[in-house]
Amino acid sequence: MHVAEQTGIARSSTSVPQEDILPSNEQLDLSRNSDCLPIAQTEVLCDSDFVTAAVTEFPSVSELAKEPLPAATDQASDTPTSILDYRMLCCIENCVGKEVSLIPGDGFPPLLLAREQKGKESLVEEHPSNEQVILLLEESNPLTFILNANLLVNVKILSYNSEKCWFFSTNGMHGVGQAEIIIVLHCLLDESDVPKEIFNLFINIYKDAMKGKFIGNLESIIFTEDFLGSKEHGGFLFVTPTFQKLDDLILPSDPFLCGILIHKQEVPWAKVFPIRLMLRLGAEYGVYPTPLTSIRHRKPLFGKIGHTVMDLLVDLRNYQYTLHRIDNLFIHMEMGRSYIKIPLKKHNEIMKVINTSNEHVISIGASFNSQADSHLVCAQNEDGVYQTQANSATGHPRKITGASFVVFNGALKTSSGFLAKSSIVEDGIMVQITPETMEGLRQALSEKKDFRITCGKVDSADFREYVDICWIENDEKTNMRITSPIDGKSMEGVRSEKIVQEECFEVDGKLVKCTEVFYLSNVSELHNTVHQLAKEIALASYIALGKHLKTLKNNGMNKIGLRVSMDADMVEYQAGSGGQVLPQHYLNDLDSALIPVIHGWISNTTSLPLEIELIFFINESLLI
Repeated sequence: MHVAEQTGIARSSTSVPQEDILPSNEQLDLSRNSDCLPIAQTEVLCDSDFVTAAVTEFPSVSELAKEPLPAATDQASDTPTSILDYRMLCCIENCVGKEVSLIPGDGFPPLLLAREQKGKESLVEEHPSNEQVILLLEESNPLTFILNANLLVNVKILSYNSEKCWFFSTNGMHGVGQAEIIIVLHCLLDESDVPKEIFNLFINIYKDAMKGKFIGNLESIIFTEDFLGSKEHGGFLFVTPTFQKLDDLILPSDPFLCGILIHKQEVPWAKVFPIRLMLRLGAEYGVYPTPLTSIRHRKPLFGKIGHTVMDLLVDLRNYQYTLHRIDNLFIHMEMGRSYIKIPLKKHNEIMKVINTSNEHVISIGASFNSQADSHLVCAQNEDGVYQTQANSATGHPRKITGASFVVFNGALKTSSGFLAKSSIVEDGIMVQITPETMEGLRQALSEKKDFRITCGKVDSADFREYVDICWIENDEKTNMRITSPIDGKSMEGVRSEKIVQEECFEVDGKLVKCTEVFYLSNVSELHNTVHQLAKEIALASYIALGKHLKTLKNNGMNKIGLRVSMDADMVEYQAGSGGQVLPQHYLNDLDSALIPVIHGWISNTTSLPLEIELIFFINESLLI
């Protein structure tokens, strides 16, 4: 029987073609391994404006039958493209070479003066002089440098928190699965030359991402040589902005990270316990939770390691082991009560902690919690002694204070006269409990049961403090401000995962790559199976889109979303770019490639309904 008849496969409000065979790939090289406006005059569009417009203009999935999404055309738009838009990369390859780095030894990479528009080519200065760059920086809009045919960086001198700063913002990291990067670097006195070493930093991050090595929140890059003229600059700590002021910055598309320059003596903390360094920077510079600015030639905030509780939990010298930090595990401290909030879906990670801990101690690293209005901070004084401080988001009296770790020590003797003890240690909490309580805690953690520890003296019932271990439904705020390229659908709160595949599909110098899958329905119990399905759908899509890569990219469709919805008697998929459905002939080829894969999976599973969305990027094949 025909596949479409069996499964009711639909494509928005269009019908499925009769042919359901894979297209021939004999012609594909599938190697597995208006006016041209100057950038200075191009309108910069905010992502939030786009999201609002997209959600207003385009219907949801349930409305598709009544109001089909608008279809894209195979004609480039006359509308000027924002310098923050991934579509800025379309046609850049016609102006520059295919080297992975276009940065010369002692000069600037090519400078994009005007993007290609209908009827006119892009205007690129291949070898801009220092004098030319300095002159252009005096204008109000940023300069756009071409680091390679897939990666741009916008550079601007601006005032941020009343300080003159260099501002760098990438555009193109998303194409290899890496979050975009911003750096806000304090200008030195009378400094006019662009700190070009930042360009090389971006290229190195891009090269690593091409190999599947990504930088995430609270991760770092460490330098082994001088950087920005000093041996004391140890590297960059990367953070996801939360409460910081962003109004004055020209931000890239989400997700993005901010790189913060760290001192060489701070490197051990960046490697083994980065949340401590992040929060200490915030306390030092009066920003919660941490500043976004990078300051050169500053004094280190930590010196020699000395005596710290962390010496018992992490390897601060050889970096062989570290404290197990669990994403979205939060520690809340209130008057007389502390809460350890563990996401139910992190049970496997909790079991790893239990199984690798010794009999008497369980230690867990927590995440920064935006729901807390303050956080414990660990500072080291001039004598090398570690002290506890607190940094607040509002300056008002603290109600909920976050902590960075918890240690349960099961060596408290019953003869001590205490039921249990709870105390603040540096930027975490130490809970001393009896061996019997430790046994009960381990069992509760193993069985995903809530557990209360009552602290205080045995013979003093009037004064009690409590430590509550609570299992919670996942309330993490993931994928904030992320929207679908199909219809602007918000992905906030939707679980997603990077797709890393060794296969590389190239046609006519163009590469198509699936970087991420969004799980729009709950797949926790079938995660591995669904992730494999996503990979198979990605491979089938490569074949379907392979012969169209050049046309798609030339017409501004270099970021594509594919949303697949399945139920027992129906399958629907949508493919689009820039808020519009792909033209019909691309959908026809997707039909032929996707139907066998989807039908084969449905016939072997009972876990329906299922809805996932895959994100694809079309890039240039670069010379490594």
